Amino acid sequence: VETREDEEQSVKLTEILELLVAAGYFRARIKGLSPFDKVVGGMTWCITTCNFDVDVDLLFQENSTIGQKIALSEKIVSVLPRMKCPHQLEPHQIQGMDFIHIFPVIQWLVKRAIETKEEMGDYIRSYSISQFQKTYSLPEDDDFLKRKEKAIKTVVDLWDVYKPRRKYKRQQGAEELLDEGSRIHATLLEYGRRYGFSRQSKPEKAEDKKAAALPTLPEKVDAQDEDELRAAEEQQIQSLMTKMTAMASEESRLTASSVGQIVGLCSAEIKQIVSEYAEKQSELSAEESPEKLGASQLHRRKVISLNKQILQKTKHLEELRTNHTDLQARYNESKKTLTELKSYSEKLDKEQAALEKIESKADPSILQSLRALVAMNENLKSQEQEFKAHCREEMTRLQQEIEKLKAERGPGGDEKEDLDRRYNMEKEKLYKIRLLQARRNREIAILHRKIDEVPSRAELIQYQKRFIELYRQISAVHKETKQFFTLYNTLDDKKVYLEKEISLLNSIHENFSQAMASPAARDQFLRQMEQIVEGIKQSRMKMEKKKQENKMRRDQLNDQYLELLEKQRLYFKTVKEFKEVRERSGRIGKRIVNSQLKFIPLKRNRGKREFFFLGRGVTPSSVQGSFLALHSGITPGGAQGTIWDAGNRTQVGRVQGKRPNRLWYCSSPQNSVVLGSRTGLTREEQSDLTTERGF
Repeated sequence: VETREDEEQSVKLTEILELLVAAGYFRARIKGLSPFDKVVGGMTWCITTCNFDVDVDLLFQENSTIGQKIALSEKIVSVLPRMKCPHQLEPHQIQGMDFIHIFPVIQWLVKRAIETKEEMGDYIRSYSISQFQKTYSLPEDDDFLKRKEKAIKTVVDLWDVYKPRRKYKRQQGAEELLDEGSRIHATLLEYGRRYGFSRQSKPEKAEDKKAAALPTLPEKVDAQDEDELRAAEEQQIQSLMTKMTAMASEESRLTASSVGQIVGLCSAEIKQIVSEYAEKQSELSAEESPEKLGASQLHRRKVISLNKQILQKTKHLEELRTNHTDLQARYNESKKTLTELKSYSEKLDKEQAALEKIESKADPSILQSLRALVAMNENLKSQEQEFKAHCREEMTRLQQEIEKLKAERGPGGDEKEDLDRRYNMEKEKLYKIRLLQARRNREIAILHRKIDEVPSRAELIQYQKRFIELYRQISAVHKETKQFFTLYNTLDDKKVYLEKEISLLNSIHENFSQAMASPAARDQFLRQMEQIVEGIKQSRMKMEKKKQENKMRRDQLNDQYLELLEKQRLYFKTVKEFKEVRERSGRIGKRIVNSQLKFIPLKRNRGKREFFFLGRGVTPSSVQGSFLALHSGITPGGAQGTIWDAGNRTQVGRVQGKRPNRLWYCSSPQNSVVLGSRTGLTREEQSDLTTERGF
């Protein structure tokens, strides 16, 4: 059993799924998914919505094993502290579907996800609209752009048509105007603007009087001076107009722009203009001498000239329209290309800035190695392209050779049969290989299933935790059941005693009147009452005795429990001391092995062989000499050890030290000798000997 099935858990699961659906995770509605997949998927979705990364598989897998569930739960739980989640959650709670503890975490994650979506919603919407507008456009936008371009063109044309045009020009010899009002009116008159009373209607007279009056005239006049003011204004306008000349005579002059346009035309158009100029010259000459030609001939020539001009202008207009259409199409295409290039350039700038930022933070050696790898990658790509081209050329050559051989060989029945036979053999071989591959794949799948059936360490820990939890639940239920049984037995005994008491009281009440009727009956009744009281006392004594026995048993069990606790404490203390001693012994052993042990020559009493002393931790094979003494233990009263022959590496005797003044006695196969004494050594040697605990 993986989950606890109770009402509160199911209620919390329903609330969790409702929260996830309300937040936008609609996979929680799928009935085919297990509660684990729904809850874990919702938690992962909330975490990714809050712009945090979760190390999970991208592809969804149903019916995961316990190990996969535990690993996924651990990855999700590891992200929660980085998100500063105020609630604690363990992986086994997610895997065990403890919805009571999962619910506050889900509630906090949903709240955080909704806040993040509200913060990022406007930004994402504006960014998506801008990205959409860079590449696509709606039909309404296209219509608006077309209408906009058409309207702009119309406005420009109207502005060009109705723009102010200079009609008059002041003469060179005219006197200079002194006051500002006169200069303003003179400039307006040059462009055909007259703001006098003669050009205005009656309703506008009162409003335009201040704007049109000259500064030399008074700003406010009475009604009787209106005619005089009008006459003075007209006179001033006439005086200004007399000093101006019309600009019509200037239209026939060629300007620099017209000369540039003429020069910019092609040679054919220049020839056409030359011919038109010759015709116009002839027409002008004809106009200059109209008396030489007849009226009908002159009219005919004018009509022909005008028709030619109309045709030429029409043709020129069509050419201009065609050029305008082409230029407009090229302009739109160039504009679109420019927009794409700008967006691509901005994207490249952003990527370049990000790369520069990353490069500034990265290690130069790593960057250099990356550049070398990129260069190598480009070189490999070029080599790959060259190899592909070479392969294509080789394939073409081989195909040509095959075709050539087929053409040279012609139809051959024997070769075809040979090829069919080889083809069938290879096909049969391929079938056998596929069967073998299928068999191996089946064996691999079986092994995978067997491996998956073996629980991992994490799964065993999870099983242990679940077993401990189930054991605690079972023990709690068992204890509660025992208490119920004890309570039931106690109440049942109490009920029995109360029923006995009630029956006794009822019998006493029924027989009391009869017993009081005669002295004999009363005496018998009293004796029965005494017997009843004695029986009750005996029953009470039995219960008291049983109570004392239970109490003594409880005290004994309590004493045993205390003894076990004391043994447990002693066990833990002993284990701790043993660990400390083991660590200390390990440190001492390392120090002894790593130390440079000193070999001290000791005196000999007889014999011609020289003896040396060898410290603990060094084998006799590492020292060159005659006899070596290797000790195994030392006390203030003596020492014990073995004597080795360094040449043969064999044991020849044992060390037996019993005197504190002398060192060790050697029981060799020949005799016992004294290896040395502390009195025969120098003070430094004795100090070294004492420091190394008898060495």
